[in-house]
Amino acid sequence: MAKLARPLAVAFALCCLAPLTLVATAPASAQAQPAAEPLKQIALTDTQIQAYIAAAADIDPLLDKAPQDDNGQFDAKFIGQLDAAAKKHQFASFEEFQDVAGNIGLVMDGVDPQTKKYVGADAVLKQQIAEVQADAKMTAADKKQALTELDEALKAIEPVTNAGNIELVIKYYDQLAAAQPSQD
Repeated sequence: MAKLARPLAVAFALCCLAPLTLVATAPASAQAQPAAEPLKQIALTDTQIQAYIAAAADIDPLLDKAPQDDNGQFDAKFIGQLDAAAKKHQFASFEEFQDVAGNIGLVMDGVDPQTKKYVGADAVLKQQIAEVQADAKMTAADKKQALTELDEALKAIEPVTNAGNIELVIKYYDQLAAAQPSQD
C-alpha cells in the first residue's frame, strides 16, 4: 500500500492543481490548495485496470520530473505530455487515467497489505495509528505530526460506492503494487 501512496498522491495533487483539464482529487500538500472536489467514483473494468498498470510505467517518470510554475500549476505542454502518455494506453485523456487511479487508490487504501483482503480504509488507518503510537524509535515531534496526518486522513475517508471495484482491485493487487515505484 505504501508503494501506491506517492504516485497516487501526485496524481491526486495534479487534479487539484491543473486549471481546466483535470478533475480535483488531491490530498493535502505543502502549498495552499483550492478546495478539492470529491473523487469521481466510477465502476472500474478489467481493461481499465490493465491499462492503468501499463500506463503507470510511462506516466510515473513524467510525474517524477513534473515542472511547476510559482503557483504549483503545470504548464499546458506538460499536461499535453501526460495526455499523450495516457492516450497511448487507451485512455481518452490524463483526466480519465486519474479517475481510474483515484478509484484504484480508494480501494487500495482499504486493503490490508498482509492479507490482501479489503478491510476498509478506516481499519488500515487505525492500524497505522497504532503502529505509530507503539513506535519507540520515532521522535515525539515526528510522532505527533504523523498522528495528526493520520487522524486527518481518518476523518476524510471516502467510502467505496462501487463494490465491484473492490473485487477487481484485489484481483490485480500484486500487479498494481508492483507497478508503483518504491518510496525512498
